[in-house]
Amino acid sequence: MTEMARKAATGLDENPGGGGQPVLDRLVALLDLEKIEENYYRGVSPVHSPVRVFGGQVAGQALVAAGRTVPEERRVHSLHAYFIRGGDPSVPIVYEVDRIRDGRSFTTRRVVAVQHGKAIFSLSASFQKDEGGIEHADTMPDVPGPEALPTFAERVEGLGLGFTERPRPIDVRYVNEPPWITRETGQRPATNRVWMRADGKLPDDQLLHVCVLTYASDMTLLDSVLARHGVYWDDNNVLGASLDHALWFHRPFRADEWLLYDCASPSASGARGLATGRFFAQDGTLVATVVQEGLLRVR
Repeated sequence: MTEMARKAATGLDENPGGGGQPVLDRLVALLDLEKIEENYYRGVSPVHSPVRVFGGQVAGQALVAAGRTVPEERRVHSLHAYFIRGGDPSVPIVYEVDRIRDGRSFTTRRVVAVQHGKAIFSLSASFQKDEGGIEHADTMPDVPGPEALPTFAERVEGLGLGFTERPRPIDVRYVNEPPWITRETGQRPATNRVWMRADGKLPDDQLLHVCVLTYASDMTLLDSVLARHGVYWDDNNVLGASLDHALWFHRPFRADEWLLYDCASPSASGARGLATGRFFAQDGTLVATVVQEGLLRVR
C-alpha cells in the first residue's frame, strides 16, 4: 500500500462523517492490501472506527487477499466466514492465504486474519471459471425506487444518533422507516429492505465490486432480527456481533449501481438471530444471496 493509499484508507487527510466520492475512495484504498510476503497481506482500519473492526471490512479485505492469489478469469461464486474475535482497529491485520486447491474449473482458498498473534476471522472462498448451464431466479419484490426515498442523512437528521457520525462510503436508503427510528413496540414483520450502492464511482475491477458488496452485506442485515422484537441498536441494551457470514454470487453486477437488499429473519433463539438477504439489481436481476447468524444479547 502506498503512503497516499494509507492516508486515504485511514482517513488522515479527510474529515470524519458524510459520504461521497472521497469517502468511497478511502474504502477502495482500505481494500488495497499490502503484500508483505507470498500468501501474506496486511490491511489497516480507518482512524474513525468503532471499538471493534467492522465485520464487513475484515470480510472484504480477506476476500481481496484470497482473490489476489487466483487467476483473474476465475470469479468468486461463494464465501463462508466466521468472526472469531473482535478486531482491534488500532493495529494492522495480517491475512494469511492457504491455497487449498487449484482445479480445472474451481479454485479454493482459505484465509485467516490475525492480530496480536491470534486468529480473529477465517474465510473460505471458491472461485470458478465462467460456464453455461440451467438458469432460474426469484423475482424482485415490488418496492419504490431508490430515487424516491430519503437519504440516510435525511432519515436521521436531528435525531442525535451517535452511529450516524461515521464516514459512510455506502449510500443506504431504507424502503420502510427503520425500526430504530419508529421505536415501535410489539411484534413487527422480521424483515428489512434497503437500496444501497457505493457512494461514488468504482474502477472497472470485478473483484473490487464483489469485495465492496461483501463489505456492504454486513450492514442492515441484522435489523431484520431486531425489528420483530422492538429493540434497537442505540438503546444501549443490545449487545450485537456477527458470528458467521455466507455469500453466494449468482450473476455479475456493479456495486456502484443501485441494489435492493431484501432481508428477513426466519429464527432467533439462544441469544442468536439468523438473517437472510437477497441482492437484486435495479432491473430485477437476482445477483447475490446472503445468510448471517449474529449474537444478540438483550439486557
